[in-house]
Amino acid sequence: MKKLFVITLALIVMATSGFAMRGSSGHVNILYWQAPSILNPYLSGGTKEIEAASLIIEPLARYDESGNMVPWLAESIPTTENGGVSDDLKTITWKIRDGLVWSDGSSFTSADVVFTHEYCTHPEGGCAQGQKFEDVVSVEALDDLTVKVTFSIEKPFPYGPFVGAQSPIIQKAQFEDCLGTAAPGCTDQNFMPIGTGPYVVTEFRPNDVISLEANANYRDSAKPGFATVTFKGGGDATAAGRAVLETGEFDYAWNLQLAPQVLQQMSEAGKGQVISAFGTAVERIMVNMTDPSPERGEERSTRAHPHPFLSDINVRKALSLAIDRNILNEIGYGITGKPTCNVVPAPAIYASTANEGCLVQDMDMANQILDEAGWVKGSDGVREKDGMRLSILYQTSTNAVRQDFQALIKQWWSEIGVETELRNLDASVFFGGDPGSPDTFQKFFADVEMYTNIFDGTDPEPYFNLWKCGREPSPENGWQGGNIPRYCDEGYDANLSELSKTGDLNRRIELSKALNDQLMQEYIMIPLIHRGRVSAHSNSLGGVVLNPWDSELWNIADWYRQ
Repeated sequence: MKKLFVITLALIVMATSGFAMRGSSGHVNILYWQAPSILNPYLSGGTKEIEAASLIIEPLARYDESGNMVPWLAESIPTTENGGVSDDLKTITWKIRDGLVWSDGSSFTSADVVFTHEYCTHPEGGCAQGQKFEDVVSVEALDDLTVKVTFSIEKPFPYGPFVGAQSPIIQKAQFEDCLGTAAPGCTDQNFMPIGTGPYVVTEFRPNDVISLEANANYRDSAKPGFATVTFKGGGDATAAGRAVLETGEFDYAWNLQLAPQVLQQMSEAGKGQVISAFGTAVERIMVNMTDPSPERGEERSTRAHPHPFLSDINVRKALSLAIDRNILNEIGYGITGKPTCNVVPAPAIYASTANEGCLVQDMDMANQILDEAGWVKGSDGVREKDGMRLSILYQTSTNAVRQDFQALIKQWWSEIGVETELRNLDASVFFGGDPGSPDTFQKFFADVEMYTNIFDGTDPEPYFNLWKCGREPSPENGWQGGNIPRYCDEGYDANLSELSKTGDLNRRIELSKALNDQLMQEYIMIPLIHRGRVSAHSNSLGGVVLNPWDSELWNIADWYRQ
């Protein structure tokens, strides 16, 4: 009887907790219709790569579903109160959890953290996450489990390096021969990184499928709940939604960028549920401030040559005024989106109200601005000036909502005398970061391009670092870097420098709004929709907590079959 009681109790624990032993839930199928092309987020700024890699490699700390910073590989979050951040705000000292090991069984130490900084900041290489290490002058190992980061200035927000899915730790032993120019060529390392996360890669087929199994050396002996994972990429958002909500072939589908009525119809099949949460995601049009013409050769889309007509702020402003964001949101997102005039729409304390005029389409004003700037309509209705036609190549990834947006915006722009050629590219290629491909969003071989971007956590300082002078992708850095518009302004950089040294929250809010407003009022990018993250999971999948502030797969170790 006693033995039976113990067995029954164990079954009750398994039922209430989801799982009681590693791998007891069997297999889980995840579908990202934008397929990862690499598992090294330092060589790709694409969300799909960052999130896929988060199953394997992890940061010292990350953000939970409410945007709170939580320790991950570190024992605790360093602060001035606990002595982890120095009184002069120039150093932060991290204590690593004792007993951590890599998936190959070797010890995780401070040397790996030091190496990760060296890898991303190597002068002969490009790093897609370089903004995370802004103002860092050194990263030192004080002992095997203690890391000290020193900044060149007072840093009231010292949580850029090693925090969030965009800044994980990579293993020194695996990547030490992959520094600088050697980094892109390290295929085995970039495709199958050794990590501390809940899963290890058993097979990686770029732009297709990743097979993973539970990490036998994961720090929690009862996790992860699933023994194996298939991470399938490719297809489109419609097929991904159907695979979870209608047919039940997959357990989880990411980024269901579908019209609201389509999601509603799919949900009625009863196989799964749609989940949504608002964070920092903004669908926007990036404006190329440089000349993407093929005639520029190796200097194409570099700051060596300003754009022949988008350098004119009047053109950029007119393009924005011609767009009806309310219609775009109605057809594309419904309650899962909000028209926006800001690139930083959240958290609410950082959301500026200075740009709300963009919420009202104004064709008359757009035409007037172009008239007064000397752009004259020709016999075909297309404006020109000094022999230069307003003819735009507008690219984005292949997706039904984005193609609907393109079609509408092309029509609106034609009404103000702008000719538009539409181009859409496979998302796996567009967001892939392959330095050999001409079709990546980083290369930006077009006049404008549209996509969504996000930032980790709730403080926008590291995000604003993207648009600092020198952060632009170029041949010299392997086309890595986050300054996609190739923007450079001394005033912007000065405000950014002040933000990096400012601890007072009210002043940080003021400066953040000023940085956002400068980008918006110079029309360096044209924000369209503040998007909620929208995904779906099967009714049998438990433990899912949608997180709009970090990797969407941040707590996959807790998932289980219910």
